Amino acid sequence: MAGGWAKDGAVSEQIEASINDELARLKARKQPQGESLTHCAECEEPIPEARRVALPGVKLCIECVQERDAQFKARGGINRRGSKDSQLK
Repeated sequence: MAGGWAKDGAVSEQIEASINDELARLKARKQPQGESLTHCAECEEPIPEARRVALPGVKLCIECVQERDAQFKARGGINRRGSKDSQLK
């Protein structure tokens, strides 16, 4: 179902493009690299061997990562493909 001047399937294409953009952004995020620390960089508690092997380059213990993730605030994305300006091209 298309509305106005949009072709059939345009809305689905916009949704898929937005999802693909977000997936590409997440994949491009910097992952830990290098040698893992034996002790947490924040609280200095020992980091378990299993965690260091599973995540090469890990710098924080699980508790500190959970605290940091809890403080994270999701950003409000802008759907540029859905804006009227992008449809006027």
